[in-house]
Amino acid sequence: MIYRVAIPTPLHRLFDYRQPLNEPPAQPGCRVRVPFGRREAIGILVSIETTSEFPLDKLKPVSEVLDQTPVFSDDLFALTRWAASYYQHPLGDALQQALPVLLRQGQPARFAHQTLWHTAPDATLEAITARAFRQRELLQLLLEHPGGISADALRAEGGDPALLKSLQQKGLAQSFEHHPDLPHADLTDGVIREAPLTLHDEQAQAVEAIRAARGFSPLLLEGVTGSGKTEVYLQAIQSCLERGQQALVLVPEIGLTPQTLSRFKARFRVPVLALHSGMTDRQRLDAWLWAREGSARILIGTRSAIFTPLSRPGLIIVDEEHDSSFKQQDGFRYHARDLAIFRANQLKIPVVLGSATPSLESLQNTRSGRYQHLHLTRRAGNATPPVFKLLDIRQQTLDAGLSAALISQIRSHLEQGTQVLLFLNRRGFSPALICHDCGTPVDCTRCDARMTLHRQPPHLHCHHCDRQTPIPRACAQCGSSQLRPAGSGTERVEDRLQVHFPDTPVLRVDRDSTQRKHALERIMQQVHQGEPCILVGTQMLAKGHHFPKVTLVAVLDADAGLFSADFRGMEKTAQLILQVAGRAGRADHPGEVVLQTLHAEHPMLNTLVHAGYEAFASEELRLRHAGYLPPFSHHALIRAEANRQGLAESFLISLRELAQQQQLLPQGVQCIGPFPAVMEKRAGLFRAQMLMQSPHRPALQHALPLLTGLMQAHPEARRVRWSIDVDPIDSY
Repeated sequence: MIYRVAIPTPLHRLFDYRQPLNEPPAQPGCRVRVPFGRREAIGILVSIETTSEFPLDKLKPVSEVLDQTPVFSDDLFALTRWAASYYQHPLGDALQQALPVLLRQGQPARFAHQTLWHTAPDATLEAITARAFRQRELLQLLLEHPGGISADALRAEGGDPALLKSLQQKGLAQSFEHHPDLPHADLTDGVIREAPLTLHDEQAQAVEAIRAARGFSPLLLEGVTGSGKTEVYLQAIQSCLERGQQALVLVPEIGLTPQTLSRFKARFRVPVLALHSGMTDRQRLDAWLWAREGSARILIGTRSAIFTPLSRPGLIIVDEEHDSSFKQQDGFRYHARDLAIFRANQLKIPVVLGSATPSLESLQNTRSGRYQHLHLTRRAGNATPPVFKLLDIRQQTLDAGLSAALISQIRSHLEQGTQVLLFLNRRGFSPALICHDCGTPVDCTRCDARMTLHRQPPHLHCHHCDRQTPIPRACAQCGSSQLRPAGSGTERVEDRLQVHFPDTPVLRVDRDSTQRKHALERIMQQVHQGEPCILVGTQMLAKGHHFPKVTLVAVLDADAGLFSADFRGMEKTAQLILQVAGRAGRADHPGEVVLQTLHAEHPMLNTLVHAGYEAFASEELRLRHAGYLPPFSHHALIRAEANRQGLAESFLISLRELAQQQQLLPQGVQCIGPFPAVMEKRAGLFRAQMLMQSPHRPALQHALPLLTGLMQAHPEARRVRWSIDVDPIDSY
């Protein structure tokens, strides 16, 4: 028999091997160890065939079958194979990415175990003579631990583990493997630990709609910030658990996982487990195994958790479904939200997409009838929506990005005993360091970007390639020592606020200030104490946090995405503004949102502020339809990069000409470009891209594998790194 194996390589193909001698056939979905070139590799058995395109005597045998039963369930195997095909990624690498790291390394698919020792059933101290006093002491310790004790614990209590073998040979001691059990709560009193909150009418209707859903049912839960979407999730999951099923909850970032996990554990008696990249490899495998066994009833994780096996699936929830973090941006470029839809369809279960600012793709799916649309238009409890104000800062002198009017409003809110949140999506002290004499900025030598100035600790940092250098003493162009920071980042705003408000704590929340373990948790604890303070941060503050005492939210640069080169720029800007604004006025204190802008008359900004997200989305969809842009067309971006300028672009030009000569593009598939990337040079490589566009997804999917074959066979392919990004979320 021929084993067709998927091996993690850049090649879009499978590899044939002979079945191992004197072994029964393995099952598809099992891991196998195979010779591959000069090394051995861990692959996944995809199918068993009787013929091969290669001579049988040339095929190598499989070295070892690592699993007796497949590590992939049928649905997970089908999901990953579909995702590899749809996103044009090599199947071997996609299957590997869907497994925990330890399984990729060939470790057994079992829990972490410990060898423990206990006495044999009929062991007594009298069986050992008094002269063998050390063996008697060891046996006495074993008798005191009938449940078992490890060799290390015996040593800690004064025993000699070296004598365990002697006791075993005399039939007095036995060893066994033990792995810690996942705690199983007593469910005689039901699955919930604390009483659910009282729902308002819209929440109750949403919960009932989710509970009533049967089979595959995609539902979009659009709820303004603070409207109680999480409570809807909790009560929908309660019904799922009462049916004996499991629920999978996807969140966009690790930072949201601990608070979501604690809230779910407080509500339910059942085991709730997390899955995210911040866990150790061992923790991740154990959680994966508990999910596969069905012991873990609720799984909460980031995008890769979509590949978690579930023995009794009942509900999938994607929180903040619009968030770009759900799209993997390198390697296997899948979108976890879209895979959640596909998997729910496979499993015939409901899937809930929740957001205060849904993606335009999801909104269009509700308008076309593909998704059911659920609305939460008012905030939970007594909270009222915040009041928006556009603050025109033209011809105003700014102090590190702060206008005099904004500083006055900050002072007013602090005097009332409440808290303030300032949002600026630029970390560091200043986004540029510029010579005051000749005007030359300090640029990154590896990117078409300026170096960002940081003051804690002092250095220059490129946020695109991670290059870091000391701060220069003089301008490299003219030799002047007059190097000055231009513009403001979160560090600079923090410094100025400490000058203006010396008696008020200023808390900065960005990737730099939260690098240390538990740093973010400590900041959040201080905020939740309720004392007046000022929060300054990047988009880490925009998602999921509940700040009851924050009454003023200010966006220091509301114009950041208004004129983006990416057609999604306006959508992302609107979502970010509203997500940040949602932190204001979430409890009894009314909220106010101030947007500092140089374009107070911008039509889309005014539509967003005065008419709301629904009106903004309708207008943006109208513009997208007129411009033949997603969701009214389907895109795939072919990217290429090389170490010499022009090489990547010439590679894509050649690809386009070959595709046209061989008539590989179906009718309706347009090829736009190639052209240099918006940031052409990044990390020392020169980048170009070519856009494939079609009104029909099947036509585009038909063309992409043909283009992949052309690129793999292209004579310049070894000198150029290329990739295909299906349904890209940006054009950078």
